[in-house]
Amino acid sequence: MISLPAVKKTTGDCPAFRISPSDTNYFALVFDQTAENCDFVAVVEIFQPGGKTPPNVHQVAHEMFFVLEGSGKAYVDGRVTSLKKGDALLVRPGSTHEVENTGPGKLYCLTVMTPDEQFAALIRAGQPVEINDDDRRVLGGLG
Repeated sequence: MISLPAVKKTTGDCPAFRISPSDTNYFALVFDQTAENCDFVAVVEIFQPGGKTPPNVHQVAHEMFFVLEGSGKAYVDGRVTSLKKGDALLVRPGSTHEVENTGPGKLYCLTVMTPDEQFAALIRAGQPVEINDDDRRVLGGLG
C-alpha cells in the first residue's frame, strides 16, 4: 500500500454519526484508523443545546477538547470547569469525565483521542447524521 505523506479533508469529506439514537451529541469524523490508518481519532463533537456526554473513562487514552464555538462545562473526577470558545481541555487516562453544553446554541469541540481505544469504531457503528448549514458554517471556518 502506498502511503501519502499528508491527508487533507474538507467538511464534505467528514461523515457524521450519533452513537445512540437518544444521544444529544454527534460526531463529524475527521481522521481515524479506518479511513486514514492512524492511531488516534479526531472528530468535531457537536452538542445540541442542553446536550452532554454520558460519564466515561479511558484506560490509556488522553482526550483533548478544543472549543470551536459555544460554551459549556466539563466535569472531570468531581471537579467542574467552564468551557468557552478558544479553551482547551486535556483529560488524562483513568479520569471520569463528561462535557455539557450550557449555552443557548450548539457547542462544537474539536476532540482528539490518542490512542484511539476503539472510539472511532464505536462512532462508525452509530447512526449516520446529516450535517446541517450551521454545522457546515462552523466546520468550514465561516463563523
